[in-house]
Amino acid sequence: MKESVELDAVDWRILEELQNDATLANRELAERVGLAASSCLQRVRRLRERGVITGSHIDVDPAATGLPLEAVVSINVRPHTRRIVDQFREFVLAQPETRSLLHVSGQADFLLHVAVADTAHLQGFLVDTLASRTEVRHFTSSVVLEQVHTRALTPPRHLRPARRRRGG
Repeated sequence: MKESVELDAVDWRILEELQNDATLANRELAERVGLAASSCLQRVRRLRERGVITGSHIDVDPAATGLPLEAVVSINVRPHTRRIVDQFREFVLAQPETRSLLHVSGQADFLLHVAVADTAHLQGFLVDTLASRTEVRHFTSSVVLEQVHTRALTPPRHLRPARRRRGG
């Protein structure tokens, strides 16, 4: 397990702002968190170096790209060995339908989020791609009816920094 990094109130504000809009210019970010632009840039660099910020991304609407149907597939693999898990992960991540993959504990071994064109595409993916794998012992699929995006990661209540006031 990765060791956590101690973050102060300004670090948390920077993280919150960047999670909500990773395209913010440094000058705008600095203004929002109450820092000089050079200090803000230095803090963002430090957060990257310490592994707190691991990347940036944009959100793409699958429906706008011709993939309006999304599903979550619960998958069990056997034997559940490191080699099988690693090979299965590599295979699934190489599939164009894959949006995300979680290796989990509980009833399923994996939760797979896919985006497809229609039910025929989903059926083909499940039957021809997924079920053809010898390590796949069982799977169930659920069509996503609505996806509600989570908000930015914020500190637990007992670690929340006091908010700075804007202005004077």
